[in-house]
Amino acid sequence: MIAVQDKALKEKTFIDLFAGIGAFRLALESYGAKCVFSSEWDKYAQETYATNFGDVPAGDITKIHAKDIPPHDILCAGFPCQPFSISGSRKGFEDTRGTLFFDVVRIIQHHKPSIVLLENVKNFVTHDNGNTLRVVVETLEAQGYVVHKKVINAATLGSPTARERIYFVCFRKGLRIHEFSWPEEFPLQYHLENYLLPDSETTKYVVNRNDVIWCNTCQLDDDEDGPTEEEQYSADPIRLGIVNKGCQGERIYSPKGVAITLSAYGGGAGAKTGLYWINGRIRKLAPRECARVMGFPDTYKIHPNDLQAYKQFGNSIVVDVLQHILGSIVRNKGVMKWLQN
Repeated sequence: MIAVQDKALKEKTFIDLFAGIGAFRLALESYGAKCVFSSEWDKYAQETYATNFGDVPAGDITKIHAKDIPPHDILCAGFPCQPFSISGSRKGFEDTRGTLFFDVVRIIQHHKPSIVLLENVKNFVTHDNGNTLRVVVETLEAQGYVVHKKVINAATLGSPTARERIYFVCFRKGLRIHEFSWPEEFPLQYHLENYLLPDSETTKYVVNRNDVIWCNTCQLDDDEDGPTEEEQYSADPIRLGIVNKGCQGERIYSPKGVAITLSAYGGGAGAKTGLYWINGRIRKLAPRECARVMGFPDTYKIHPNDLQAYKQFGNSIVVDVLQHILGSIVRNKGVMKWLQN
């Protein structure tokens, strides 16, 4: 999580839909905005959210009336990607019925927030042959918004993880904000090794295997028990070897690169985090290390159950990326005029 001095949103309110464990909330609060409502159906994510923010998110959004949600300036949602009820045979709002995106839209329709921020997986772009993305954009436009969208890899904005997601920044047309510049990419300064815990705190995550195969390109120690520490740094994951058949969760990486995309449901010996060769040991990442690469500060309280913690970070959004996007939003000339009103 980056330090933010500009509290430009301190007079603005937001709601946090499909809130997860609060990545949007951390980012928006860092700019001074106030959360007036949150919703998350997973009880374990609710527990983590409540522990960190002091309030329990409302449950199933499909059962919450829009009129029962407070007015707000900004709506944010990391909504799930679902097949639409009618694929391509209609356009706009009708195509969203029966999906969770419909619940986002009905709240937008009722409250007309000035700014809508959405996030989804990269594959959302090609989902249902592009129909899903098309309908989402057309639906938001029909509700009176100018829609900007972009796929961003977190590693291009300084985060030590290769996590690609699509982001939507939408301005209500009444604001007359038609132009938006996304954050500019910059070289990665810190790699995974800069976010690791001491070896003494990660013993339980060590994976001992007798079926390790190191990559042909690896320079091995004399006793061939693993690669040397001479790999070059990279803004991509650096694969060093595999265990078993080398499927997802069975690949070994160097901490001199970035972390692979954390997964909520992945399997294998390195389930949910991948495997890494760290100080002569093969191990998974600890939940705190996952939190760090996702931009959560060390003051953030992690769920005590490791399986739930891994799932929650695997489902989350990189906080730093959201902060960079918000920085571009508050520097927009049209937004600056809106903030002054």
